[in-house]
Amino acid sequence: MSQTVLRRAFLRSVSAFGAAALFLSAMSEGAVAQDDRTSVRIGYAVSLSGANAGGAGITTIPNYRLWVEDVNAAGGLLLPDGSRLPIEVIEYDDRSSSEEAVRAVERLATQDEVDFILPPWGTGFNLAIAPLMARAGYPQIAVTAVTDRAPEFVERWPSSFWLLGGGADYSTALAAVMAEARDAGAINNQVAMISVADGFGIDLVNAARPALTEAGFELVYDEVFPVGTSDFSTILNEARATTADSFVAFSYPPHTFALMQQAQVVDYSPPLFYLGVGAGFPVFQNMNAENVEGVMSLGGIDPNNPLNAAYRERHQEVIGAPADYWASVITYSSLQMLQQAIERVGLDREAVTQELATGTFETAAGTIMLENNQLRDLWWVGQWQGGTFVGVAPTDREGASAPQLPKPGWN
Repeated sequence: MSQTVLRRAFLRSVSAFGAAALFLSAMSEGAVAQDDRTSVRIGYAVSLSGANAGGAGITTIPNYRLWVEDVNAAGGLLLPDGSRLPIEVIEYDDRSSSEEAVRAVERLATQDEVDFILPPWGTGFNLAIAPLMARAGYPQIAVTAVTDRAPEFVERWPSSFWLLGGGADYSTALAAVMAEARDAGAINNQVAMISVADGFGIDLVNAARPALTEAGFELVYDEVFPVGTSDFSTILNEARATTADSFVAFSYPPHTFALMQQAQVVDYSPPLFYLGVGAGFPVFQNMNAENVEGVMSLGGIDPNNPLNAAYRERHQEVIGAPADYWASVITYSSLQMLQQAIERVGLDREAVTQELATGTFETAAGTIMLENNQLRDLWWVGQWQGGTFVGVAPTDREGASAPQLPKPGWN
């Protein structure tokens, strides 16, 4: 399929859905009458600075800006009556502080009176703003949030949506991949595991311990490290001193980058090397060149999927940098879902929330229909293979690549 055809397929997914729905929604109390509007006001607070800026600057912010660019280039958001309104953006820096994120969301809702609020980057930050979003009546489409408590949160906050799965999903899939490799003789049954003492790390490691034990693995090293850790030399040397063939780290991007660099310095290269958030970032490959080969993490893509290929081409063209290999396409697709919901039911937030919960959406990630406000069709394990971070689990998902273990040693 040519690049032109791929791009056309992607652009159709941006703006060609929902035009047939001719439904004039009742505006929520205090909202501006549609006839008097000149724009749709969309706001967000995200980490433009601070410790989370690396992750937000690769996954969240570029896709927010790409979506606004694409929508406004098409004339604006299509409404049920056939008219279009451009998007007006109000952007705040939460400075990598969950307290500042909450304050900014409160400003967006009460002072700026935006029509919709997009979520911040990170599990903890999405949990921090969730009660406020629910009280204010805004749908919260949480993308960069991994939590096993999503069903509970949906019951508590019915206008919340959780699109990146839970710790048990990723951990169970990883344990299954490891068990298959062990049974094939590629690795032994011992694991050295570390995790960051924060929402993401806690969720993942609490699910990984029973999943690995049930799969017949022995945890010979299990260390929790503070969020501010930057020197992992002691941890890596202690892990290397074990006889474990598998090293698993549930880490945030700064830790992931540091672990990869420092593992090469101390020449710690076990047959299975799994890192957390950031291993699927293109910059991770740029920093480590051919040494990324075989490294595992969360997420992945099907490199032969035409919609994903078109999305990645468009991201490169507009942003000037490649999309990541995990949550980028889900972030953009979540915005397409919001866009199509607005096309069908208008700007009433309650109606949009209901449409998000029950509708079917055509996106860069394919056709999406949520299950109990959750996205379940995801890549749980990925691996760098031949310069691309490909999805390897679920192993029976269309487009899955076969895991390649043991990984090569460092060059």
